[in-house]
Amino acid sequence: MIAMSRLIDSILIPTDDSEGALTGAKHAIALASRIGADVHVLSVVAVRSDLDEIAGVVESVYASLEAEAEDAVETVADMVRSHDADLEVTTTVKRGTPFQTIREYATRREIDLIAMGTKGRTGLDRVLLGSVTENVLRTARTPVLAVPPNADPTGIDEITFDGFLLPTDGSDGAEIATDWGIALANRLESMVHTVYSVDTNRVPQANEPGEILQALEHSGEDAIDTVRERAVDTGVSVSGAIATGSPADVILTAATDRDVDLIVMGTHGRTGIGQWFLGSVTENVVRQADVPVFCVPVSAESP
Repeated sequence: MIAMSRLIDSILIPTDDSEGALTGAKHAIALASRIGADVHVLSVVAVRSDLDEIAGVVESVYASLEAEAEDAVETVADMVRSHDADLEVTTTVKRGTPFQTIREYATRREIDLIAMGTKGRTGLDRVLLGSVTENVLRTARTPVLAVPPNADPTGIDEITFDGFLLPTDGSDGAEIATDWGIALANRLESMVHTVYSVDTNRVPQANEPGEILQALEHSGEDAIDTVRERAVDTGVSVSGAIATGSPADVILTAATDRDVDLIVMGTHGRTGIGQWFLGSVTENVVRQADVPVFCVPVSAESP
């Protein structure tokens, strides 16, 4: 298994200076400090098509927005330096479509992890996923740490990574997320709890539903055993359970019951079909979770 220092050498923190963005930044800084990763801070000035092309006016507006963006990245950079002076931090302001610019920056700079709040300036409610974060989750080829606003700590020093929840459904996407989760848990000396959902909605009312339910439970036991074996081989403490219910509900309940600090899961499970689609289970978990969700795309390199 590749060492975590090889997997996460750099973390990108997009910011718009909103409370949600700063909450994401705090968790990113805490993680970067624990693993010694370089930090990149990016603010994107959204290019607007509704500005009148009056000489000097458009450029004046963008200059003002860029000045605000510079303040936003410096705010996060100051947070990085205040928390850990040994971390290398790079700040950048760009114009463009926010999610595309974030993705392109991550690709060109070979960023290993994008960490961002789930709500930006337009985020209004916990069940609404910010459009920028959602589009980054849908299109990024690197893992994304999605941090909900209610995960806001009093200080960066209070952020812990002691316990992980690692959901599994036995799919390829879940296996890649398992590798990342165990490698990260090993690096941070964290405990892992894995859970498999037996979704009774998949069991028809006729045609021997008992046999189908039993088959699903066997599949769950196999999936959990796979996670357990990989964790034990790496020296990570692990526990596992099978629960009945819809996958998102099972994951959210397990996260609360186990009081975990982080959920690590793939962006696609058994129904995931392509790069441009975010799995419905992952989307629902990210929308409703009280803790950060480390989302691993199927295109991510498996450790």
